[in-house]
Amino acid sequence: MYVCSKERMTDKIRTFSKFGDAGHGGITRYSLSPEAIQARNEFIRRMKAIGAEIEIDDVANIYATLPGSAPDAKRIVMASHCDSVKNGGNYDGILGVMSAMEVLETVAAEKIPHKHPLTAMIWTNEEGSLYPPAMMCSGIVCYDYLPEDIRAKFRYEDMMASKSILDGSKTFGQALDASGFKGDKKYRLSPDRYLYMFETHIEQGPILEDNGKDIGVVDCVLGMFNYRLKFYGQTTHAGTFPMPKRRDAFLAASLALCYLHEEIDKLGYPELVYTTGEVVCHPCVHTCVPDYFDFSFDARHEDPKVLEQVLAIVKGCADKTWAGCTCKVEKAWNRDTVYWNKKLVGYVKAAAEELGVSHQYIHSGAGHDAQFASYMLPTTMIFVQSKDGLSHCEPEYSSPEHCTEGASVMLNAVLKADAE
Repeated sequence: MYVCSKERMTDKIRTFSKFGDAGHGGITRYSLSPEAIQARNEFIRRMKAIGAEIEIDDVANIYATLPGSAPDAKRIVMASHCDSVKNGGNYDGILGVMSAMEVLETVAAEKIPHKHPLTAMIWTNEEGSLYPPAMMCSGIVCYDYLPEDIRAKFRYEDMMASKSILDGSKTFGQALDASGFKGDKKYRLSPDRYLYMFETHIEQGPILEDNGKDIGVVDCVLGMFNYRLKFYGQTTHAGTFPMPKRRDAFLAASLALCYLHEEIDKLGYPELVYTTGEVVCHPCVHTCVPDYFDFSFDARHEDPKVLEQVLAIVKGCADKTWAGCTCKVEKAWNRDTVYWNKKLVGYVKAAAEELGVSHQYIHSGAGHDAQFASYMLPTTMIFVQSKDGLSHCEPEYSSPEHCTEGASVMLNAVLKADAE
């Protein structure tokens, strides 16, 4: 068994946290921003230093490859992203990149024999924080393999036309052209050139920490649905219209949301998670009764039958009148549970056992580029413990010890795959 270097990992964490440093412990590093380009250049510099070959595809995904003893063998890729959400942390996404780098650095430093070429990869625009949608470029690269309803959201032309959410003055395609990282389509991840994919990531939740485990052996990405509930009332003056005659869409939405929580909780599924994360209010003026209110509803669970029960409750809101307002329920999108390749999951578990690292099976509630790649290649993930379960915020933290353990587990799992 081989062990990665905590000193090298600590140095990478310290270095990459400077690119987009927001000044209070975290980063804002939008895809293809000057800060992201700094991170990309550092990745390339370090990978070239160990003799890796650099390739960049047409949507700026970067591939750094160490040759194996069988140069014509398909590559094994380890990948994640280097972009962040606004005021995010120093581990989400980038830990997977640093872990892939650490695997290659360990292989090079210790001259570990391997047959397949080994590739560390940066996916472009996983977060979609500046140019939506999330997982944009894995959606583009894996387009032909995605389920039809997902594929429709990742047409190349539409992605190039995606506008900046800051001011709409620049498209992703324009940012790509200006970045200096627009390469050649022939370098894209594909089954013709690649055999397996691994992705290491922070857990982004408290389960590992609560259970006293360092590493998560991830078995799937949870199925989910996202719907919009839209309430229609009547705008009137806030100070002159009698309360009994009002049709307040905000009030209607609040009553419906409380109803959803009460009815869904009655189902009694402890692993079910759901939330309302985005709202729209019109006219959103403090002297006006709202005539329109719209909220998102996101639910996630492994079992599609559970999600069907939840969805029946959500759709039932359209059959009721809420504070005199009507309700429409519209589907935004959904996905089925994506299960990782069982053989690769077994390699991860065996590597953790042999290294003596505490671990457990765990689901991923969040989406990752790996889930799109899994439609194209056998794929799996490794989770590293997150302190207090925090992520997508500046206090996000995973210790250098846990980060190094995650990289070591991936290294040894990759070597098991290589030795087949």
